[in-house]
Formats: sequence, C-alpha cells, structure tokens
Amino acid sequence: APNTPERPWAPGNVHRDTPLEAPEVLREMDAAGVQRAILVPPSLDADRNDLSLAAAQKHPGRFAVMGRLNPDLPDARERVATWKSSQPGMLGLRYSFNKPQMIAALAENRLDWLWDAAEKHQLPVMVLIATPMAPSIERIAVRCPGLKIVLDHLGLTQGKFDDEAFAGYDAILALAKRPNVAIKASALPCYTKDRYPYRRLHPHLKRVYDAFGPRRMFWGTDLSRLPCSYLQAIDMVTTEIPWLSAEDKAWIMGRGLCEWLDWPLA
Repeated sequence: APNTPERPWAPGNVHRDTPLEAPEVLREMDAAGVQRAILVPPSLDADRNDLSLAAAQKHPGRFAVMGRLNPDLPDARERVATWKSSQPGMLGLRYSFNKPQMIAALAENRLDWLWDAAEKHQLPVMVLIATPMAPSIERIAVRCPGLKIVLDHLGLTQGKFDDEAFAGYDAILALAKRPNVAIKASALPCYTKDRYPYRRLHPHLKRVYDAFGPRRMFWGTDLSRLPCSYLQAIDMVTTEIPWLSAEDKAWIMGRGLCEWLDWPLA
C-alpha cells in the first residue's frame, strides 16, 4: 500500500518508493513466463497481510501468501489455529529475524509455542536468518520434525557479498541433514558485486545444491529489490548454471516449492 498517514510505512529497509502491487507483478510475471508467485507482505506494513491475500483470492492460480503474524499479539495462539482455514490463499507463516527483539526471542527459545502450533496445524514456516542463528534452527527442526522450515535468501546476511556473505556457511549447509529443512535461493543478485550472470555465486550455489538437493532448494527473487530484470533472475539459474539437469531445474524453479507448501500444481 502507498505510504500514507493512515497507513504509514514502518522505518526500516524500504525496497522502493512506490508499492509493488498485484497488476505490476502480474505484468512482470507474464513478461518473464512465470506462472505462479508466493507473496510475502513487506515488514514495513506492520504485519498486515490484507493486500497480498486480496491478490491471492482474486488470482488463486497465480498467487499465494506466506503471511506475517506478530507472535506477541494477545490472540496469536488462536490465530495460528485457523491461519489457513480462515484466510483463503494463505499457505503458512513468514518471520524475519533481523531485529533485536526477534533475534532475542529466537535465541531464548521464547517462540517454542509458535513452532509447536505451526507443526500441529501443518503450517510451513519461512524464516529470514543469518548464519549464527543456524543452531537455533537446528534445535527447532529436531524439536518439531513435522514442521516444514524454509531458510530464505540462503540464510545470508544483507549487506555482505560474495565470499564474505558465505563466511561460516558450513553451519547453514549442516541443516540439510534435517529432512524438514529446505532453503530458498532467493534475492541471489543482492549478495554479489558481480554482474549478470553472477558466476561468482556458482561455487556457493553448487555447495547448496550438493547439500540440499534440487527438491529442497527453491528459486525465488525478492522482486521488489532486484538489481536485475526478472528474466535475468530466472536465466541466471535456468541457462547459466551448467551443472543443473532439466529435471533439477523443474524442481528448483517451482515444483519443489509447490510440493513443500502444499500448493498443488494444476
């Protein structure tokens, strides 16, 4: 939504000056040959999911939502129980662990009730973390073996690039031994100073592929902040990485994510 006094944007990481709305996203998708997209409402919009849900309900074959729920809300526990059934188009939960309050909650295990509830109600969870948080994710994955967890943006820290971004990355790769943990290869151009086709990332992506395999490695973009075109974000995987088979690409470019999130392909 636009930044207005009635609906002000929260201070933080603003990707662009104007909102990225459904008609523009659909035009980008059609131009790039993308059939479906998962919408993650921006954190600057105060945990509101309404606009993303409206888009998913209007275009159910094109959009679905991984929504935000403030775990400190008085009715958060009740809302988790009906998170999908009461919100058509909603597939699961998405959390960003990049602010002190949320980082502390994760480290101090204060969200155990949330992971337990998400597992009980079969809600997959996407998490934005940094490498040092890998032990917390390991603990959650072991505690809740039925909880599907996706690590967004390869578990990388914003503002770091290339080898520096992947420092200590063995901790993230070690999570692959947990069958309920997958990884999203999203916003990739944002973590390198290389130019398209971003070949500096290839050795790192190969390590991710070797650890998680194509069925638990999901392509994505973070379209609102891409430094390249939507089509380049696709081609950097589908045409520029020589060691991916056609079957690998089918899983990485959408089939794997749709199965993981229980969003059946037509």
